[in-house]
Amino acid sequence: MDKAAVEVGGRMLLDRVLEACAGAERTVVVGPRRGTVRAVSWAREEPPGGGPLPALDAGLTALAHLALSMPGAAAPPAPDIVVVLAADLPFLTVDAVAGLVEALGGLGTGTEGVLLTDAGGRDQPLAGAYWGEALRREVALLKGEHGGLAGLPLRLLTRELVVRRRADPTGDASFDCDTWEDVAVARARLDGVSEG
Repeated sequence: MDKAAVEVGGRMLLDRVLEACAGAERTVVVGPRRGTVRAVSWAREEPPGGGPLPALDAGLTALAHLALSMPGAAAPPAPDIVVVLAADLPFLTVDAVAGLVEALGGLGTGTEGVLLTDAGGRDQPLAGAYWGEALRREVALLKGEHGGLAGLPLRLLTRELVVRRRADPTGDASFDCDTWEDVAVARARLDGVSEG
């Protein structure tokens, strides 16, 4: 399933996530190009479909290039906060994203990330704010240790980072559409459409 393009509540899932992070200074979407609700920069993971770690690596590389292309820039700003979001979070809100950024900024550089936990207490690392330098460091280490990132689970990254968990403030912001049943739940809540 091309989850980013699935429509829920009259909008693509990707557009819903982009609206929730509209205040971002720079936004990179990793995946195939498509029309979106606002302008973004695009990157593609290698190999395509290789999983969240290659996608994160591609996004971090694209962010670094964007930072270097800014007038007078010599290096990516440090410390920089990188918000990492899956494209399948239909109930994500501006307040939830801002809360992650504020929580991380308030903790200082000793904590390397703040991620949402869902209603069951499970980590949602693709709904988190991280210090960019920590992400770049750990991605580079994993790439070196494993000879690449394709197919590696995201928990290899997050278990090496010093993260704090933040309970989902709405109970819904961390809800992700992993299955068609999840899509049906989101549609039923947002536009009354359900799939059988």
